[in-house]
Amino acid sequence: MTKRIAAGKAPTAEARPGKIIRMAPKIAYRNLFHDRMSLIVTLVGIVFSVVLVAIEVGLYKGSESKIATVLDKAPADLWIVPFGTKSFDDPSLLMGHEKYAALSTPGVRNAEDMIVSFASWRKPEGGRKSFILVGLDWPNGGTRPWSLVEGTVNDLHAPNAVAVDRSYFKDLGIEARGDYAEINNQRIKVTAVTEGIRSFTTLPYVFTPINTARKFVGASAAQATYVLVTLQQGADVEAVRRSLEERMQGVEVLTHDEFTRRSINYWMFSTGAGLALITGMVLGAIVGVVIVAQTLYASTKDHLNEFATLRALGASASYIHAVILIQAMLSAVLGYAAGMLLAMLAIYRLSVRVPTLTIVMTPKIAAYLFALTVGMCIFAAITAIRKVTRIDPAGVFNR
Repeated sequence: MTKRIAAGKAPTAEARPGKIIRMAPKIAYRNLFHDRMSLIVTLVGIVFSVVLVAIEVGLYKGSESKIATVLDKAPADLWIVPFGTKSFDDPSLLMGHEKYAALSTPGVRNAEDMIVSFASWRKPEGGRKSFILVGLDWPNGGTRPWSLVEGTVNDLHAPNAVAVDRSYFKDLGIEARGDYAEINNQRIKVTAVTEGIRSFTTLPYVFTPINTARKFVGASAAQATYVLVTLQQGADVEAVRRSLEERMQGVEVLTHDEFTRRSINYWMFSTGAGLALITGMVLGAIVGVVIVAQTLYASTKDHLNEFATLRALGASASYIHAVILIQAMLSAVLGYAAGMLLAMLAIYRLSVRVPTLTIVMTPKIAAYLFALTVGMCIFAAITAIRKVTRIDPAGVFNR
């Protein structure tokens, strides 16, 4: 290694800045690839960390998307919810007539009712399954069912007609559109099928017109679980919120983002469901830092004589630090590229084999993971830098 550095004409104190800048990456590259086994160990640590963190982050974001599945498809400026509601999947009925009170509030353009309730599904062959019944008011211009792959919205206007997601057929004991079952001891028919609508709680979502849902849960014609309020253009959200709260009792008025964040925080933190995912992300990063730090430290220690030679030839401490940091950056880029490739393959295979598993990977998440990988490697390189700063340049002449 010493000969290589000498052949590359290591920079002296009198060397031009441009020459120094060009030589640092070259030395870092040679130093990194000189010991192939050490490089492989370093890359394995980074790849393991990237794959683990990518999958854990993807699972976390996928869980968030499941929690907000219906919320994201039901756009509203404000949500009127029963007081103390913890999340979208924590339903109870409002007192009634909140929709009409909202429509008479200045600044409100439209308001629609929504029924969300736990219910019991009796399978055709026997046995029961709990599910989440969602009643939508699209006949009056409200939110319509989405992701329909069989049947149409008009098919849901039939008496006791419902839409079920295909992925829940086995859980609900049905095989195809047109099958019959019972909801709360009332005979129903599956007239439409959705695809890709999953809940975080693993309980199926079943969609039906709001009047049918009211009949199933025993609600009055004026009752709802939530009221979705759309404001007039230019209306002050906070002013309308205060007016709504003054007009009603036993309710909370939340913005769409507030209700979404409350639902996500409840399931991810209050119930501890997200703790395992967060722990996995942290452990993946820690394992990567430890392995990379240990490998870079060992590599630097093995080449202390070469770094001492550079110091004896006049290279500054900052130049040595640049070599080590560039070496860490090269490791980060190589490890991230291999890690993301394996992570995407793993996500694809998991999605095919386990359709109920939702793993989200977006360019934004990938960019954050790259920044995390680079930061992890730079942090690991600090341990090696601290060792190099204590080099005595005169030690090279004692060999």
